[in-house]
Amino acid sequence: MRKPHLLIASLAIALVFSLLLAGCSQQKAEQSATPSAAQATTPTDKIKFKIGYLPAVGDILSFVAKEKGFFEQEGLDVELFQFTNSGEGLNAIKAGKLDAGAFGTSAPQVFIAKGTPFVDIGGMQSEGHAVVTKPENAPQYSNLQGFVGKKVATVRLATGDAVWRAAMSKAGIDWKTQVTIQELDSPAAVLEAVKKGAADVGLVWVPFSEMAEQQGLQIVSWSSEYMPGHVCCRVVALEDKIKDNKEAYIRLSRASIRAYDFYINNQEETLDIASKYVKLDRELLRKATYSGHIHSIPDPDKKGFIAFWEAMKAAGYIQSDIDISQHVNTEIYKTALDQLSQREPQNSTYQKLAKDFVINNQ
Repeated sequence: MRKPHLLIASLAIALVFSLLLAGCSQQKAEQSATPSAAQATTPTDKIKFKIGYLPAVGDILSFVAKEKGFFEQEGLDVELFQFTNSGEGLNAIKAGKLDAGAFGTSAPQVFIAKGTPFVDIGGMQSEGHAVVTKPENAPQYSNLQGFVGKKVATVRLATGDAVWRAAMSKAGIDWKTQVTIQELDSPAAVLEAVKKGAADVGLVWVPFSEMAEQQGLQIVSWSSEYMPGHVCCRVVALEDKIKDNKEAYIRLSRASIRAYDFYINNQEETLDIASKYVKLDRELLRKATYSGHIHSIPDPDKKGFIAFWEAMKAAGYIQSDIDISQHVNTEIYKTALDQLSQREPQNSTYQKLAKDFVINNQ
């Protein structure tokens, strides 16, 4: 038989272990009942949201956010609607048929100049437009004087078109009288016009610039040569919609920021996603997406938006005394970025975006 004092000691040890086990079980239960920091900021409801896009790599962040489930995870039930050109998409936003969309910079600014209360709440693309022509004609366009007297095909309200016109004006060339400009409905139509000789040169954006090369045309120059770092494809929405449903736009921004993080760190899967929306040979799609001529960044870039407005006014593309700074909302993007940074404080992408935000918007 065990001695009494040994029996008492054994019972005491067993009691201690049982209390410890009970404590651990309770702690685990509490941990499972208490959401993590990431879960705590993830919505449980779903807000219906309609977004317009163009079938081009400039809308890659929307494609990634949709296919990777970032919209859904951030509490948005998103429908994507494709358009042929910026004018069509912006008219849909203006009519209330869309909640948001990225349709260039010159196009929404023209609408704003005419009184439409559009607001820039984020970025989708910067730069990424090209001038194309037949190879035998390429040497003529080594400088802007080469465009004088030529027929130039473009897409109405395209950002690259506005950048080129601004550069012409800055060079002392009157694009209204010294150049014949043909405004067409799509970049595909521009390529056809140049190939058939109906136009001497054309202005398109990626990936149509890569498609131009595939079809035997040559890239003469990039829009970044005319206006380095210019903004393009601003995510815009109606002022009233933003005021009435601010939370939805913050969720949109969070999803776009997460898509950007994915886009820069997962090239192959990003190309898989892009191929569902942009019908192009994979290697050409890779070149269009990651060549460095286009930058898909979610920052609203207030300074860039204002600089673009001033350039358009100087070129006679826009006539307005509106204070364009009142048509940029940086709070939504900043709120979304701060929330994501709280979830993932070690995320280097978010850290970089936070630094860039100060440079681009303050």
